[in-house]
Amino acid sequence: MRVPRRAIIAAGGLGLAAAMAGTTPAPPGPVRSPVPGSSSSWALADVAVRPGVQQAGRVQAGPPTTADCEKAYKVACYQPAQIRQAYDLPWLYARGVTGRGTTIVVVDSFGSPTIRSDLAVFDKAFGLPAPPAFGIIQPAGRVPPYDPGNSDMVGWAGETTLDVEYAHVIAPGARILLVETPVSETEGVHGFPQIVEAEEFVIRHHLGDVISQSFSATEQTFPSRAAVLALRGVYQLAARNHVTVLAASGDSGAADVKVDERTYYPFPVTSWPDSDPLVTAVGGTQLHVTATGSGFKAAAPTVWNDTYNRAANEFAAGDAGPNPLAGGGGRSVLFGRPGYQKAVERVVGGSRGVPDISMSAACDGSVETYSSYRGAPAGWSPVCGTSEATPLFAGIVALAAQFAGHPLGLVNPALYRLAATHARGIADVTKGSNTVSFTQGGRRRTVRGFAAGPGYDLASGVGTVDARYFVGELASAVGR
Repeated sequence: MRVPRRAIIAAGGLGLAAAMAGTTPAPPGPVRSPVPGSSSSWALADVAVRPGVQQAGRVQAGPPTTADCEKAYKVACYQPAQIRQAYDLPWLYARGVTGRGTTIVVVDSFGSPTIRSDLAVFDKAFGLPAPPAFGIIQPAGRVPPYDPGNSDMVGWAGETTLDVEYAHVIAPGARILLVETPVSETEGVHGFPQIVEAEEFVIRHHLGDVISQSFSATEQTFPSRAAVLALRGVYQLAARNHVTVLAASGDSGAADVKVDERTYYPFPVTSWPDSDPLVTAVGGTQLHVTATGSGFKAAAPTVWNDTYNRAANEFAAGDAGPNPLAGGGGRSVLFGRPGYQKAVERVVGGSRGVPDISMSAACDGSVETYSSYRGAPAGWSPVCGTSEATPLFAGIVALAAQFAGHPLGLVNPALYRLAATHARGIADVTKGSNTVSFTQGGRRRTVRGFAAGPGYDLASGVGTVDARYFVGELASAVGR
């Protein structure tokens, strides 16, 4: 998701090419060499960014436990082993399904100047192996030097940290390619042409299997439908080249912001690129696991909605709330219902409905990241949002691509077929909603969203996954 201006984030090259194939052409921009040893979501820990001011926030010297977070912040936080257990992943790892042979592409504005060393610290703390290759390219032009006084750059550094670390958590055997762009994505078309150029380079040079995008812009902020259609050619190219493209569905529930990035629309809206029919929209759930990670099956996930959770509001937004803190979802005003959603027409009507699937995103159930870039305190920070959910699902797709022995391409038709047949790997989410409230214009406003229920809904999509079964089912459902 985009980086909110109110409170950040983390809240959707050549070296790698040589490591992967040795024959990939160099991009038309600088390539960062490896460091030896080495829509945006709500960033709950590094720093809260406001216009011209940064407020230090939730940072600890060591990775906190769930009990630590509950004591200090009155919200839960989870370490990688708990997230893995929640999605039933150890069974796959024990059988060699780690994402080996695949590449996850993470696309972020500016990137982070310390991401290589930060990932190494993160991996060491949690006993994770380094990725087999980690490349960084800037195919849309040289990224400006990192400025710790630039809140945009600080915010995107946090986003990059989250995206890279948690894609790696889920698929530790996958290569990672971080694609940095030189302009920050904002509402409307600003920043998207550079993102499109960068992603087109990746696709044309066959550099990745799945693209994770943790950013978006409200559909109504684009000057016209034609402006969006002019940008989506890259997703048509991805579909033709069998590259899976994911995007975060947003962190404001059924609401979202206008061009000023402060004022919310008073009615349900959705965002792009997650609303694009050629993109898989990833929404948010709240996990309910124990401090030891006992399980996905111990308590079923619910729709992520911390809007009315006072502790989560104080943790994420610095006040008692309510603030919109929920997974995005709704009906597109730009795209009609795609064929793969025909079976859920009663829910989506004639429009493209989002999300398609959901993963962990709750602030009361955040994940821990490590970062050391300047402009924010170095250390361990709990982070949440659909910017977390998207790289998590990118990891799942990488596992399924290894299982299948080939890239999966557009997975949406397979997701809906699996849901229709009640596949064991699709875990239905039946509780919660993405209705949100906020104070605007001096009074409290509520944007009535959508409730979860049996089957597909506009709060959680088809549900979430039990990876032990889902990975093989998705691989089979996609086919070659």
